[in-house]
Amino acid sequence: MTVNNFQMYRHIMSPGWTLGWNWAKKEVIWSMVGAQTTEQGDCSKFKGGNQPHCCKRNPVVVDLLPGVPYNQQISNCCKGGVVSSWGQDPSAAVSAFQVSVGLSGTSNKTVKLPKNFTLLAPGPGYTCGPATIVPSTVYLTPDRRRKTQALSKSLSSLF
Repeated sequence: MTVNNFQMYRHIMSPGWTLGWNWAKKEVIWSMVGAQTTEQGDCSKFKGGNQPHCCKRNPVVVDLLPGVPYNQQISNCCKGGVVSSWGQDPSAAVSAFQVSVGLSGTSNKTVKLPKNFTLLAPGPGYTCGPATIVPSTVYLTPDRRRKTQALSKSLSSLF
């Protein structure tokens, strides 16, 4: 997921952004890199040791703080939700995190986009556009000999 601040001169200052949405079906978040949800929700239907990161129908996500371990980071994350403005520094006007979603369907045709995105940030004037489909993220295996990609398309929302 990518958050772009297209404001010309208004930064998103501390305490940073908070992003929420409603799932289209009964999705869960199995894991996240670069951000976390503020609540886990009721995951009691999942038995055993492997619990989802979040089972809420309307998760609320916050950016991780600077200095988190490298295995919890991706590019453009972990700034505590502080994002520069596009007009002053386009390279720093982005924040990103990775979400692994479960119970979302078995193909790109059955996966539905989340709805009703909300962005909370200090000060007025920030709104969310609808989710847009962007090309699937491609990953290289550690030996760099095989490419894999996400089953569903990635999401990008503009603010």
